Parts: sequence; structure tokens; C-alpha cells
Amino acid sequence: MAIEKVRAYFEILGIADRVQEFDVSSATVELAAQAVGVEGARICKTLSFKSPEGCILIQVAGDARIDNKKFKAQFGYKAKMLSAEEVVAYTGHAIGGVCAFAIENPDVKVYCDVSMQRFDTVSPACGSANSAIELTCDELFRYSKAEAWIDVSKLPEEGQK
Repeated sequence: MAIEKVRAYFEILGIADRVQEFDVSSATVELAAQAVGVEGARICKTLSFKSPEGCILIQVAGDARIDNKKFKAQFGYKAKMLSAEEVVAYTGHAIGGVCAFAIENPDVKVYCDVSMQRFDTVSPACGSANSAIELTCDELFRYSKAEAWIDVSKLPEEGQK
């Protein structure tokens, strides 16, 4: 089970006791926000995209969307999300619990989007559709072994200008 793999990874880091498991689904931003007890923007969603080398995961704030122009400028190709089957094959995590923790596939690169930096803490999933962990942005970057902070998103108010 993916959550057990993530929990074992966090055990090594000494933070497994911070993993929260819920009796309800946290598979969407809205459900996760209710389960965790925070606004949806503070849920860290992990989005999966095809890359020439395999897959990239972008961790982004719950209220942000990928800006296709920024994505193409950053990576040099159009954003194309993975299918549910491809997500599991690359990450070992199913849709609803996808996270950037305990990923052993060298063809997966992880990035953090700056949309999350406006918060002291964010809450990503932990490999299941009913889990989360509260992390500072620095912890998220470090524990997910992110390559870089990038800006490939737009927030709701930016899309209305």
C-alpha cells in the first residue's frame, strides 16, 4: 500500500507521527480541506505530467491552476497530464493520493510551484485518498526531493484580469 511506503519513508525522517489518516476521503482539494480543517488553497496538490524523460510532478497550491504558457516556457514542451494508469506506473500512488514522497523511479522529477510560498504550511497527501501531512514549504521541498521552485501556475484572481 502506498501510504505504508510513505509512512516508512517518513519514519526514516522522524516525522511519521505527523501523518494524518482520515475516516473520510481527502481525494480532492475540497475534501482534503474539509478533512484537514484548512482552506482549499493550503492543500498541496501534486499534478503529474508527461516529460521526454518520463514524468514530472508539480506540487501546487490547491487554488492554483497550471498556466500553459508558463509551463511551456519552463520546460520547453506543452503540458500533457498522465493517465491514471501512467500515474500509478511512475509514482506508485493512485489518483486521489498522489504525492511526491517515497518515489523510487529515477524517471520522475519533482518540482514545487511558488503558489504555495504564501503559506507557512501546506498539506499534501501521503499516498492514499484519505491521508495528509502538514509541512512547511521548506520541508515539502526537502522531503519531496524537489529539483527547484518554479512558477508555472496562475491563481484564481490572476485569471480574471
